[in-house]
Amino acid sequence: MPSRRFSGNNHWYHETLSTGNHPAPPFATEAAKSTDPFLLGADANADRPLQQVIRYRSAVQQINIALYQRLFPATVITSNLHTLTLYDRLSSALTVAQVTGIQRLCNHYAARLNPLPGPDSSRESNQRLTQITEYARLMAGQPARLNAAALQRLDEVGLTLPDIISFHQLIGFVCYQARIVAGIQALTGQALRWLPGQSVNPDAPFMALDAQASWQAHLDYPQTRYLSDRQRDIVTKCKPSDFPAGILCLLVQDEQLLSAIAQLHSETGSINPLVQAVCACINGSAWCLQQYADSQRRSLLQAGVDTLPAGSFTPAEQAIIHAAVWLTRAPDRFSAGHLHALRQQMTTAQIWLLIEQIAFTNWKNRLFQTLGSLSPQ
Repeated sequence: MPSRRFSGNNHWYHETLSTGNHPAPPFATEAAKSTDPFLLGADANADRPLQQVIRYRSAVQQINIALYQRLFPATVITSNLHTLTLYDRLSSALTVAQVTGIQRLCNHYAARLNPLPGPDSSRESNQRLTQITEYARLMAGQPARLNAAALQRLDEVGLTLPDIISFHQLIGFVCYQARIVAGIQALTGQALRWLPGQSVNPDAPFMALDAQASWQAHLDYPQTRYLSDRQRDIVTKCKPSDFPAGILCLLVQDEQLLSAIAQLHSETGSINPLVQAVCACINGSAWCLQQYADSQRRSLLQAGVDTLPAGSFTPAEQAIIHAAVWLTRAPDRFSAGHLHALRQQMTTAQIWLLIEQIAFTNWKNRLFQTLGSLSPQ
């Protein structure tokens, strides 16, 4: 009687995860050594209209590369005030990339992390790495689950205030980068490859908004009068309506980074209010949702972005909502099909600007949601 046992462990897995005799070819391997550390070669197969748009938006790309180089330099010199090592930064970036499911980012950050020596094997180092990895995973996938107690745990494993700000910024940046890359892949019709076991995170729970509530930081921060002249100058250049009151005194702990973000704000322009509201509903950013002036529509979005009443939004708005929902919720599954309705309403340049705004809003949502919350005045 022929044996009915299969070799290996293939019977433990769904057939699509089986190794079998035909392993899947490597995907986006060029991203590991790409000369463009932000787009990672995703634009290599872009058609002429998209190439023209990317060239036209070259100022944004230069800012993106400057941000990358600030967050992930070739070497990092630590001190008592700045304790995040390059290993800490890149391991966190790889965790975020894996949560987003964008293979290009996984390949790139894994290649940069691979040659670096890890932390020592002490109990304290293990606790520190475990804590920052878990925080990065939640901030990337379910930011609404983080609160003041989670921030306190970062402090308990030795992160200083500048460390915590840089740590939040690098997580937000990789989330932003992932959605830009996903947008290009969708615009160019590239094939998707989902990571095994990857599931879509649930949306944030319903948020009850108080019109009188204001954003309050979870961390103690220096008042404006205690900032240096350079820090005050950078804070002054930031548009107050783009940020909750108080958060700039936190973000300016990394002056160069906040200055670059202010430039990115200027180049991106005013965020589409509908984009900001949709992303805020999914990520759980109460302050960003509070900025949406139309209370009736805001209630509809809060009730569920997938179950909006017919006729409550125009076809163009519905196309924007559909794209914002999927690029926010599951960038690894964002494909050309999600842009079909938009292509009937917008030009390539307009779609690209919309993708930039969705990606940037996801970064801001995570900062505002995790560093503070709405509290009664």
